Amino acid sequence: MEEVSLLDKIIDNMPEVQAPKQKKLGFKTKLKWTLMILTIFFVLGLIPLFGLGANALGQFEFLSIVLGASFGSIISLGIGPIVTASIVLQLLNGSGLIKFDLSSDEGRRRFQGVQKLMSVGFIILEAFIYVRMGGLSPIAGIPMWILIIQLFLGGLLIMFMDEVISKWGFGSGISLFIAAGVSQTIFIRIFNPLASPNNPGVAAGALPQLFQQLASGNPVGAAIQFSFITSTIIVFLIVVFTQAMKVELPLSFGRIRGQGVKWPLNFFYTSNIPVILVAALLANLQLLSNFFPSMTFLQDFTRAPNLLKQLITGSLSVANIWHALIYLLLFVGGSIIFGIFWVQTAGLDAKSQAQKIRESGLQIPGFRKDQRVLERMLERYIWPLTIMGSIAVGLLAALADLTGAFGSGTGILLTVMIIYQLYQEIAQQHMMDMNPAMRKFIVGK
Repeated sequence: MEEVSLLDKIIDNMPEVQAPKQKKLGFKTKLKWTLMILTIFFVLGLIPLFGLGANALGQFEFLSIVLGASFGSIISLGIGPIVTASIVLQLLNGSGLIKFDLSSDEGRRRFQGVQKLMSVGFIILEAFIYVRMGGLSPIAGIPMWILIIQLFLGGLLIMFMDEVISKWGFGSGISLFIAAGVSQTIFIRIFNPLASPNNPGVAAGALPQLFQQLASGNPVGAAIQFSFITSTIIVFLIVVFTQAMKVELPLSFGRIRGQGVKWPLNFFYTSNIPVILVAALLANLQLLSNFFPSMTFLQDFTRAPNLLKQLITGSLSVANIWHALIYLLLFVGGSIIFGIFWVQTAGLDAKSQAQKIRESGLQIPGFRKDQRVLERMLERYIWPLTIMGSIAVGLLAALADLTGAFGSGTGILLTVMIIYQLYQEIAQQHMMDMNPAMRKFIVGK
């Protein structure tokens, strides 16, 4: 009992971003805070760590995209500690080792407080690992703790900026940081006309390089760049199409006859959460393999081979195919596991959804107002959607990685889903208080 009281005292005294006093913030206010935080995020990514020497993490572009990080800058940790804390806490809660009553306000407050406390712990741990294991090494004469303190401060800034977005802006900071980083990466990788640092005679962007390869009579090189661009566009279109798929359950108001609504259950029922968690887990495994030579075998399974490029160049082998299958199974299997955990811990299970429907005054047409009836009906849809949706997001992300799509499959998938959810939130909550020109652009009227 004393431990619980001590924990509550620590949670209550942790610094936090003050929530707005008004129940609903206006569109302009949310837009202002969102743009302000995104600007700060991009600026922080340009601030190099003082005293940094070797940057061994620069080679892990996939990690920087998924973690919303800029290795070598003050935000080298990105969202890694926050997501890792979420993974660990969900696993502990899902396994029953630590139990939170997420149906009560007190239980949710304690869950969020413990997650924040664990995030601070992982910020310290990952900052120490990055520097101590040689990922980010100081120059001669600069002690390691100088870099560790800078990484710690950068990690705290990311954590509090995420909190600002969650309370004062649109969506969540974690999602927006990922979308912003991926969008920037895709734009640069496709359209950058500047010379490549690895090949000064060739443009860094795929589109300028495609025309250069055609002009120089190199059809193989042109085909490779064309495949990258095409793969990115195809994955983008598939995700946009599947994002709109959903099951709509007809419900009626118990006290008003003839009036009803449709309760939507998206095909991607668990949204982008399983992919974020799987990608973060694979990112941490890649870092471990880089820091511990005895674990380098992990890189063989957590990095996707570019099957399309190997097919065009004629270098595709049976070993590459097996490698791709293992990578595919890791992504799909991990997405299913984390999807199930997320449904159970985030209030998306049939019981929680049935309670929300009942509290809204809705019921199944032709049935008496009984929560158990709602639960039985929802169970027929929620678990199949959880499994199929998790398989779909894992499959899409892995296949995009295996075909060389820019921004990584995970990045494209997350960005499209984040932007789509952001669009829905703005359209539903702020249609009346936004500028007429902006409203016409967003909702078409």
